[in-house]
Amino acid sequence: MKIALSIQYDGSQFCGWQRQKHGVRTVQQQLEKSLSKVADSEISVICAGRTDTGVHGLAQIVHMETPVQRDMKAWVYGGNRFLDYDISISWAKVVPEDFHARFSAQARRYRYVICNTPIRPAAMRQYVSWNYRPLDAEAMQEAADHLLGEHDFSSYRAAGCQAKSANRNIRSLTVRRFGSMVVVDVCANAFLQHMVRNIVGVLMKIGAGERAPVWAKEVLEFRDRTKGGVTAPPYGLYFVAVEYPDEYKLPEQDIDDFLFPLPLGARC
Repeated sequence: MKIALSIQYDGSQFCGWQRQKHGVRTVQQQLEKSLSKVADSEISVICAGRTDTGVHGLAQIVHMETPVQRDMKAWVYGGNRFLDYDISISWAKVVPEDFHARFSAQARRYRYVICNTPIRPAAMRQYVSWNYRPLDAEAMQEAADHLLGEHDFSSYRAAGCQAKSANRNIRSLTVRRFGSMVVVDVCANAFLQHMVRNIVGVLMKIGAGERAPVWAKEVLEFRDRTKGGVTAPPYGLYFVAVEYPDEYKLPEQDIDDFLFPLPLGARC
């Protein structure tokens, strides 16, 4: 039986999503440990998109395969019983054999929240990024428009990214200001390692007036990470949603309740 699950987590105390050999605390490691207790046998999961250390997840989708028969509520409530406070299972559903959390996904969505105040925030330091320089959200949006569509994003991926192709298709990229918060929402078919954080790093440089909006396009055309901008911090980055074909009939989750300060809006 193949089962899909939706996972929420506070990434501030995790060393990223992926299980690691030296036993550090990761989301995958904690989730598999919990589900294995429910199944009374070893469980492994595959996710829609890996997240880095400090990055949060609101509706990460995973799938697992198991011969163990359990009610879906047992996977959710039983799984949550064995999980720490900073990770939880929202729902579980039996899916067809051809479903794959990663390869069946049509789009993934991230949100990056910037606290744009002269004084650094204390209470929210692990949940927002901070930039003391006044940011021009309109200039950032003008720059973001240059990145829409399918391109080679070599300049916007981590130097150690192992993806075979750097081609990705950004379907939407919006920058909005809400009081002291600047919010960047991005939806693409898939993302490269550090791609969102590198895009935001370029946009913040432009928003601060250090570069013209066209610089985002120039960086893209370099196809060279060494000529890109600074990588934005992981805090403030949220993996918010994954979109799949309607045929899988996955439960809809109102993640707007978790997103501040603006709702996510329609599918991209």
